[in-house]
Amino acid sequence: MTPCIIICINLLNMAARSEVLRLYRSLLRESINFNNYNYRLYAIRKVRDCFREHKNETDPERIKSFITKGQQNLESLKRQTLLNNIYGTSKLVIES
Repeated sequence: MTPCIIICINLLNMAARSEVLRLYRSLLRESINFNNYNYRLYAIRKVRDCFREHKNETDPERIKSFITKGQQNLESLKRQTLLNNIYGTSKLVIES
């Protein structure tokens, strides 16, 4: 491979990495918005586990599909946190 191609591949990897990190942070921020303690911890754990499971992925097409799926999950999570906050419950003893 020529140096130009290697540089282009590295730039694409850096762009994908920053997009994945942005998505990860957004999912965690949205997960924290759950009023319900159990939902909040489940969402945070699910996001972390999913990203850890795929952290060594190198195939650009699979990374793009994961990003797309993650963005869809973020939109779903936003709707779920909104509904959870509208119909909130009292705090659990463990939260006090």
